Amino acid sequence: MKKIKEVIVVEGKDDTKQILRAVDADTIETRGSAIPEETMALIKKVARTRGIIVFTDPDFSGEKIRKTISAEVPNAKHAFITRAQGVPKRSDGSLGVEHASAEAIREALRHVYTEDTGAEELISRETLMKNGLMGNPDAKSRREALGEILGIGYVNGKQLQHRLRMFGITNQQFREAVKKINGGKANE
Repeated sequence: MKKIKEVIVVEGKDDTKQILRAVDADTIETRGSAIPEETMALIKKVARTRGIIVFTDPDFSGEKIRKTISAEVPNAKHAFITRAQGVPKRSDGSLGVEHASAEAIREALRHVYTEDTGAEELISRETLMKNGLMGNPDAKSRREALGEILGIGYVNGKQLQHRLRMFGITNQQFREAVKKINGGKANE
């Protein structure tokens, strides 16, 4: 399976870890069934640019998350594992995607994903540093402003390049946002 174009929406960090063991993809975590407004805004934005696949646990909370996201993003794709595939190896764990095998995850995604063509532009670490978004005393406030302008939320310096790629931010969009941060002036 090649890199997945859509962003996979999961419940938590353990789900992300298991998904990434099985496939090459980006994820957004809801952190439970009460999806924060900021997280829903990110899901909606990435749904417009790359598409999303909702891949939640086969239980009541997972179904609640699916319904909440489907109400906001009607064209969301859905991947499912069976309850049997989500049973933990230990008796004290809860049912979930984090317990599914890599093969079960790949099979669940096989018919819903789109292959990423790899045509996206990558904004280099050097460009981020040159524009004061990393390694600069004002980097945090500049990243906050960038996230607001581009509608991608706030991330730390280590995650910025990934977030820009995940949302399909082009070099042109990036340059225009930095120009706004700089009060209308472009960096050299």
